[in-house]
Amino acid sequence: MTGAYSPFDLRRILHITDAELRLCLRAALLPISTTKQPRSYSFQQLVLLRTTKGLRDAGVSTHRIRKVLVSLQRQLGESRAMSSVKVYASGRGVIVWDGTNRWQPDSGQFVLNFDARPSAKPRRLGPRRQRGMSRSESARLWCERGVELQDHAQDAACRAYEEAVRLDPALVEAHVNLGRLYHEAGSLKEAEASYRRAVHHCPDLAVAHFNLGVVLEDRHRDAAAITSYQRALELDPRFQPAHCNLAELFERHGRPQDALRHYAAAKRCRRKPLA
Repeated sequence: MTGAYSPFDLRRILHITDAELRLCLRAALLPISTTKQPRSYSFQQLVLLRTTKGLRDAGVSTHRIRKVLVSLQRQLGESRAMSSVKVYASGRGVIVWDGTNRWQPDSGQFVLNFDARPSAKPRRLGPRRQRGMSRSESARLWCERGVELQDHAQDAACRAYEEAVRLDPALVEAHVNLGRLYHEAGSLKEAEASYRRAVHHCPDLAVAHFNLGVVLEDRHRDAAAITSYQRALELDPRFQPAHCNLAELFERHGRPQDALRHYAAAKRCRRKPLA
């Protein structure tokens, strides 16, 4: 373990009261120090608590925080620490960013970053900006705007992605990210439709098949979800979240050997950058 922090250290570093620290410890499923049983905490546990505090401050429920942290620790595996990623609230959901990829830890769904870089002020698109541009070029700009907006203004991001696919129906990144926003809003039918359009226009994109599998699973269509996850793995055999979700589905449906095979494959895999 790196470092040893007392409860006093944690309160000072995180700028929280003793009651707030206890709430964060409970949400992070960490032991609580008492007079009879004093405890110290590692640097990684400090990082976990800082993440928990940030999510609590953003209004994420304790139940959701626990689910997110358990899923994320499973996804990162033993070889990667929580300090290697950034976890933050995004509208109604939670997003993890590892410097290359962004995904939702509780569902495992990926967000495609396109070629945009988040800026302090989203760019405005209007007739003057789009004059002389092709429909495809305008669609790319709308998609970039959606990427810039999706972490803090999801309704506006949806409108941007919808405009992008109206201008260019083959813009796969917009379909995937729009599907993720629909899914997060509980519009499962619309999410499935967006992912299917992404798969139609880019059949070799493993992320699109995986995200489609997640929404099919949420719609209680497990057989179709299994097919989508298997297709994602055909395209990318080291796609760890697909192995994890398949293992859980097979376990739930009484196929222990298949479940063990995918649990073992998931353990061997390390999350890699998306192509």
